[in-house]
Amino acid sequence: MHDHPSPADTLRAALTGLLEDLPPRAAATAVDRLIANYRGDTPTGAPILRDRADVAAYAAYRMPATFEAVHAALRAFAAAAPAGWAPAAHTDIGGGTGAATWAVGATWPGERPVTVLDWAEPALALGRELAAHHPGLTGARWQRARIDASLTVAPTALVTISYVLGELTEDDRARVVDVAARAATDAVVVVEPGTPDGYARVIAARDRLVAAGFRVAAPCPHSDTCPIVPGTDWCHFSARVSRSSLHRRVKGGSLAYEDEKFSYVAAVRDPGPAADGLAPAARRVVRRPQIRKGQVLLDLCDADVALRKATVTKRHGALYREARDADWGDAWPEV
Repeated sequence: MHDHPSPADTLRAALTGLLEDLPPRAAATAVDRLIANYRGDTPTGAPILRDRADVAAYAAYRMPATFEAVHAALRAFAAAAPAGWAPAAHTDIGGGTGAATWAVGATWPGERPVTVLDWAEPALALGRELAAHHPGLTGARWQRARIDASLTVAPTALVTISYVLGELTEDDRARVVDVAARAATDAVVVVEPGTPDGYARVIAARDRLVAAGFRVAAPCPHSDTCPIVPGTDWCHFSARVSRSSLHRRVKGGSLAYEDEKFSYVAAVRDPGPAADGLAPAARRVVRRPQIRKGQVLLDLCDADVALRKATVTKRHGALYREARDADWGDAWPEV
């Protein structure tokens, strides 16, 4: 019996096959410029990915990490979603080379109508090439569209917006989230970098989704105001990313892995197919657990709209063993 490669492994292999002929100097130059753009504070008003070299560098530099972050957010959403629910169709706004479509396919295997909207044709072209390696994406539509207030999106079950809001003006961010809310019959998932600014963009999107009649499925145990005060702290999580040799070469690193920090919100239309039976986590681990001798220290966000600290010791028995296995971002039982 042969083990099938994971979607992450398939994606890395596809990237290696497409990018192995990219000159290292061209890749390094494009990566440096992309880092400067993505860390900048000023929206560009134009696509960041300008040509094939940019797109190839982006795919090697960012796509594996984006995939793992979106996949982690979607797994948390799937754990809260009603039993048997899966998106009947998916549209990815600002999808670029398609990391979120791969993540949706990894979370809910199978074929479904998929549309990727992006304003950079070179990114869409590479996304199409990569999708040929994914059986669930061979029929995907890769459509050029301006990601701003003029965007229109046809009704679909799931809308994802990942790592794109930071490229937009504040007004365009709000309008794009509103467009997603109108289009999604079931759910909207927004993922941004796990920085204070990324968290602020996620919270702004969360507020607009709740105002539009959505319920938060993850990571929050509630749909009320976030208890974290912007400017004092930020809610974010971490996903482990395995690096291929190509990834290490392009990024100039030596470790076989990296940790991608991200912020996200998954919200469902209420009433709607994903709302009936929705079961958000009673509590969520919002910091990396601290393991001490005979005890585990947890930072939790709970359904009472509060941040709490919990100490789980050996006398808690099975709960202590569960705490030792708990990870940042995991749901935690109400005890």
